[in-house]
Amino acid sequence: MMTNAAPILILLLLAITFLYSSFEKLTDWNGTMTWLQSHFANTFVVKYLKICLILVLVMEIITGVFCVSGIIELALKPTSKIAWYAAVFSCLTLLALLFGQRIAKDYDGARTLVIYFIPAVVLVYWL
Repeated sequence: MMTNAAPILILLLLAITFLYSSFEKLTDWNGTMTWLQSHFANTFVVKYLKICLILVLVMEIITGVFCVSGIIELALKPTSKIAWYAAVFSCLTLLALLFGQRIAKDYDGARTLVIYFIPAVVLVYWL
């Protein structure tokens, strides 16, 4: 029985989450910008939207790549420093997204992010 099954499954959840999110942003940049402009219309963030989006995009890509690399390493070895970094980067990326949702006063969106944050924190603890 594989002892790393639970961490691998959480890494897979996070990899899908971040890599697909970044893929959507890249393939529909204008649509994403339009939506974000209305989402952050009454906040100071709207002035810095492009740089914020680029920053979040980079964070999501790095996090997703760490997650995939961590899965590979955990499949081959009993422990993985890369998987731990993936878990920590996941938490940091989710906190950045949560911060944005709170600024926009999108409390349902913020609550949804916590659903992803809990397994990410559990993963940091396990690894």
